[in-house]
Amino acid sequence: MSVELRLRIISAVVLAAVVLLATWAGGLVFSLLAAAISLLIFYEWTAMTGHGAVLNRLTAFGWASVIIVAAETVFRGAGSGYFGSLLILIGFVLTAIVITALSRKDYWLAGGIFYAGLAGISLTALRGSGEAGLIGILFIFAIVWGTDILAYFFGRAIGGPKLAPAISPGKTWSGAIGGTVSGVIAGAAVIVISGLGLTYGHIVIAALLSIFSQIGDLFESFIKRKFGVKDSSHLIPGHGGVMDRVDGLVFACFLAFLGTLAFNAASGGLASAPGEIISGK
Repeated sequence: MSVELRLRIISAVVLAAVVLLATWAGGLVFSLLAAAISLLIFYEWTAMTGHGAVLNRLTAFGWASVIIVAAETVFRGAGSGYFGSLLILIGFVLTAIVITALSRKDYWLAGGIFYAGLAGISLTALRGSGEAGLIGILFIFAIVWGTDILAYFFGRAIGGPKLAPAISPGKTWSGAIGGTVSGVIAGAAVIVISGLGLTYGHIVIAALLSIFSQIGDLFESFIKRKFGVKDSSHLIPGHGGVMDRVDGLVFACFLAFLGTLAFNAASGGLASAPGEIISGK
């Protein structure tokens, strides 16, 4: 076994242990983990897009925005379904867009505020503090991890037409389809093991989350290709950066959180925990 492979395995085991322990603990512990992920994503985003080299006023505003949203999310609790956190984030993003337009700079920093801030809010809101949130977030983890791992193996074993050669030349349609099927099976297994009745709704949600996780992977590949970087950073030994590891998870959580928030709003229940709808409990 090479040194690099050994390093990747050790890093993967440590990361998985930390994430799963924090997920099991829930509450403040998981909220702090989500906040840390949000801040690290913003750090990598600014580094990749060229906004991290110099701490100017716009970049300082971006950091202040992400920190305030992360802190507000950690200490808010699930009382309002994190709708307030989302409104604060949107306010910061719109302000960043106005500042950017007036200064005639690019809009990547505003995008980074939204991406990093929504990542922290989505993760925290979906986990919540109860058993339903635990099942819901494990459901999402299983789908994303199953999709990511099996898409690679299906793609390598079957090959065939490329999925998006201009963005990520290594990805194939066979891998994407195989990953989606695997993600659905993994998500269904979580529902069955948790003792809940598996429904067609779970299957549809799992398929959508799997597809969005792959879109998230392609989105980060697009950013890296546009700015000519191989990895989002070198924070994780053998694995690159945090964004490299959570790109699919972030997009899946975006869909899950915004979808359940819209459902709650339509039914007049903004205070409902998003994880309850995801798990169906």
